[in-house]
Amino acid sequence: MYDLHLTPEQLEFRDTLRDFVEKEIRPAALHPDRLQPFEKALLGDIVDKASQLGLRTLALSEASGGAGADHLTLSIVMEELASGDVDVAMVLGQTASLGRMLFDRWMTPQQRGRFLPGFMEDEKYHLAWAMHDPVSGLGWSYHRPRADDAPVAPSAVRQSNGDWVINGTIDFVENAPIAKLFAVSAKAGSGLCTLLVPRDTPGLRVRESPNAVGGSGSRGEPVIRWHHGSGAPVVLENCRVPGANLLGKEGENLIDDRDQPITGAPWLSAVNLGIGRAAYEAALDYAKLRRQGGRNIVEHQAVGTILADCAMKLEIARTMIWKAAWALDHRDAVADRSVSDLPLHVVASVFTAEAVHEVTLGSAECFGAMGVMRDMPLQKYVNDGLVFLHSESNDAATKLRIAEAVAGYERPLAMTA
Repeated sequence: MYDLHLTPEQLEFRDTLRDFVEKEIRPAALHPDRLQPFEKALLGDIVDKASQLGLRTLALSEASGGAGADHLTLSIVMEELASGDVDVAMVLGQTASLGRMLFDRWMTPQQRGRFLPGFMEDEKYHLAWAMHDPVSGLGWSYHRPRADDAPVAPSAVRQSNGDWVINGTIDFVENAPIAKLFAVSAKAGSGLCTLLVPRDTPGLRVRESPNAVGGSGSRGEPVIRWHHGSGAPVVLENCRVPGANLLGKEGENLIDDRDQPITGAPWLSAVNLGIGRAAYEAALDYAKLRRQGGRNIVEHQAVGTILADCAMKLEIARTMIWKAAWALDHRDAVADRSVSDLPLHVVASVFTAEAVHEVTLGSAECFGAMGVMRDMPLQKYVNDGLVFLHSESNDAATKLRIAEAVAGYERPLAMTA
């Protein structure tokens, strides 16, 4: 059954990361000069240092040269990283989780021989999945097949010599500005194909990352960056890829909502949890120092109640995340009815998003008027929590996926983009 005892390795990972966050990440992430502007550049040097600790290859199997971390370990590590800086955690989490799928699950031995050495040797080698997520937004098609107005993927046409030519644009791709290898999902006939596309492939172009605030959309409306980590649009114009770069089979959708969860994966929820924990710890430290009415405000009943609510929400969210991660690491636990057959990763994601939003607001309240000042971290934590709350993995439609599971509805497997 589900065991809350962490292994010595997991405890060592956690302790090492806490020390790294305290000494390296927080001083840079929370410097007042970085907090004040809306535009916050990725802490690239911190990402490189974290890569040197093995976090970029954390989830890769030991046979491939990684640490072989399971979903629970990855979630523990991502919470610690995000408590220092959410963007650093997202970049490393994307590369680590995608690396496990690419090198350990989907690549052929020949493909691994071509791409794995470069990935292992270069600490700046990151990965990106250029795709319209096949499982996001499905909730609005409650008890029905996927909606017909789903985003259209790029198209790939197989040439007579076996090569593929890809054309199309993907509006936003995580890690695109720093990725050296893209897994591009494209429409091929009536199905999908996924192709490995190195960054230097002619025809692949990464547009500039959207500004935090500014610019204009198609109707002239202001554009606000509503994501964490590093991302940008990707354009493919007559991008020619060798046939040997095909992952799986032509027409095969490598992932769906009954396989590896992408939307609402436990490590993503853990990143969100790290934001809430950082806000709570900042409020607790401040409440122990700030004096009002002749005593520290932590001794005031109103403040104590807020902090208690925050602590409870974080503990419950962490328990749900760990349980969801453990269930993914022990898939037979669902079959033998040890744990619920609900999509626990979705439950954890939705609950954590709502809980962290409340925690960040409560933590800011402890600071009073100082909580909204641009050179204070609480305004950043509130915004970071809002990004998760309103993401496609935590919106109102996501709950409908849980409702379908409760009702016993099984969505048809055939999903094309």
